[in-house]
Amino acid sequence: MKKIIIGCLVGASLLSCQQDQKKDNEMTSENPLLGSEFSTPYEVPPFDDLEPAHFEEAMLKGMEEQKSEIQEIIEDQEAPTWENTILPMENSGKMLARASRIFYNLNSSHTNDELQEIARKMSSKTAAHSDFIYMNMDLFERVSKIWEANQDDTDLTQQQFKVLENTYKRFERSGANLDQEEQEKLAKINSKIAEMTTEFGQNILNDTNDFSLLIEEEDRLGGIPNSLIESAAKRAAENEEDGKWLFTLQNSNVMPILEYAEDRSLREEIYIAYKNRGNNDNDFNNTQLATELANLRLQKANLLGYDTYADYALENTMAKDRETVEEFLQKLWKPALFVAELESENIANRLAADGFPDEVQPWDYKFYLEQIKKDEFEIDNQEVAEYFSLDQVRDGIFMVTDKLFGLQFNELNDVPVYHEDATVWEVTEKDGTHVGLLYMDMHPRSSKRSGAWMTSFRPQSVKDGERYAPVISINCNFTEPTSSKPSLLTFDEVTTFFHEFGHALHGLLSDVEYESLAGTSVPRDFVELPSQVMENWATDPEVLKMYAFHYETGEVIPDELIEKLDELGTFGQGYATTEYLASSLLDMAYHTITKPLTEEATAFETQTLSDLGLPSSITARHSSTHFAHIFAGGYSAGYYSYIWSGVLDTDAFDQFKQTELFNPEKAKSFRENILQTGGTEEPMELYKRFRGSEPSIEPLLKKRGLDVETADDDLKG
Repeated sequence: MKKIIIGCLVGASLLSCQQDQKKDNEMTSENPLLGSEFSTPYEVPPFDDLEPAHFEEAMLKGMEEQKSEIQEIIEDQEAPTWENTILPMENSGKMLARASRIFYNLNSSHTNDELQEIARKMSSKTAAHSDFIYMNMDLFERVSKIWEANQDDTDLTQQQFKVLENTYKRFERSGANLDQEEQEKLAKINSKIAEMTTEFGQNILNDTNDFSLLIEEEDRLGGIPNSLIESAAKRAAENEEDGKWLFTLQNSNVMPILEYAEDRSLREEIYIAYKNRGNNDNDFNNTQLATELANLRLQKANLLGYDTYADYALENTMAKDRETVEEFLQKLWKPALFVAELESENIANRLAADGFPDEVQPWDYKFYLEQIKKDEFEIDNQEVAEYFSLDQVRDGIFMVTDKLFGLQFNELNDVPVYHEDATVWEVTEKDGTHVGLLYMDMHPRSSKRSGAWMTSFRPQSVKDGERYAPVISINCNFTEPTSSKPSLLTFDEVTTFFHEFGHALHGLLSDVEYESLAGTSVPRDFVELPSQVMENWATDPEVLKMYAFHYETGEVIPDELIEKLDELGTFGQGYATTEYLASSLLDMAYHTITKPLTEEATAFETQTLSDLGLPSSITARHSSTHFAHIFAGGYSAGYYSYIWSGVLDTDAFDQFKQTELFNPEKAKSFRENILQTGGTEEPMELYKRFRGSEPSIEPLLKKRGLDVETADDDLKG
């Protein structure tokens, strides 16, 4: 590891000091992250030149640089103003922010032991650095004076005032009003939370990679898609197990087995392994970590004057408070559970007919829903997937975004990538104006975390008075192509691709003045609107005919199949909604505790779900020990956001359906009021400007096949 020389120690010899400074200068020239700009096409990260040690060096040096910048603000003798305090704060820490973004993106999409070790080391340092800024009373005093001076009358622009408001609130929510002893206690809590969330996420990845299921008898593979069998055989051969089949805990392995494997014991084996990630007797156990994180968050909330962590977390969201969230989730819970129980009765009858008179188990649900789908709707997911090759779906997304927003996509082959699977696309307006770059990384690997997500290597900002274009990335874990077939997506994976692309559009089309307001810098329960609304175009019959072609024959998807897919819109929604809501309510349960948990996370989860009345045949979508959204991500007390945004997205799409699918005026309004604006205004105000009124919950209920007589006409804003 390279040594970072911050300055010469008092008493050091002149020669040794000069030697240290020479080394420091050499390191600066060698480390691409320490320069002001990258000399790559479009100034993207120079992935080929980056080494793990570069990140730690750049982040540590970036912290020192930002500390100096903050100190200059504090020492300014002039009365505090936007120009001498808020603006320089907004512009501080550029080196740290750039290095951190690249580092944490790589740690998610293409990690290794060195990167994971750096992530563990840096977690507490990053938390301490944030505390250094936002617990600084001298700095807070300056910010407070500006905040107070701009309450009744302000010369600030709307965006400037929003940056000021966000800055002031962050100080308050970071403990700036606490006394020194309380601040020290909060700093320790923040450090522990940072360390534990990093460890929690790494444990999930490591535990996932630690598992493999070797099948030796071919007759156990009945029903599993041939492409998955082929991949498993190849994987086994690579591990010197020729003639056998090796499966992993990647979603692209697990879900097809749960849906298609005729061997019930095989489904059970893979389900239990998947369910128990982070809960095994090894070095990657998250049971205690989940409990400790919930307790630490309670301590943090109490220190800051909140009864529960949910009260703290929800303060700056659309929902505003936990009572609103809990009421909203409960409004959907009973109807979803009712439909799920009807589905379970149907499955129980099928199970008994197959010689299994015992109760329906969680590993039965997906399989028998698929069987019912085949029998009652005469539709087979494997056959449906033949119309959705990865490339065709991608081209379909390009067509939709062209029709809506006039965007063009051109693949680039001369831009650095961090892995050979990643592709890079230039995004432009119809007239050729550069909008941004988009990285797409579509397949699973051991160095990549599971799931699907969007992120940015560079958010949109303003540089020298001009829009500085963003560099956005979307990551998925779709089945890899084989020697005989391209990557074929299930219908769920198709909507996932459209979903993440919606997030990408939010980042790409951002056009704000200040980076802290750009793109997806919005409340969690609003950020899913741009992504989820895109899912509606994915499944629309008119759009399907634009991109769904059979991968072998080139035949467009038949009208009959489209009609069946449309009829399937509400099929299985009892199960899907119930397992999702169970996780949302479990999230809220962890973050509405008023006393520290004394039981392990698994016991708390079992009791919580039992109290909710969740049947044994269904489990929460995410078990506590691998619930990365809330224990390793930013969705703590916020997992409800997906279905909250579901109200917004179905209501928004309904506006298009009532006129025309690609209504240019509606698309222009959605772009200007939702996609371009980032976090510049309150989300409900932005939505009402697009919609003309607050959203209605009815389109969501109709889409999911749920009937809630007591549902309010409008979602509380």
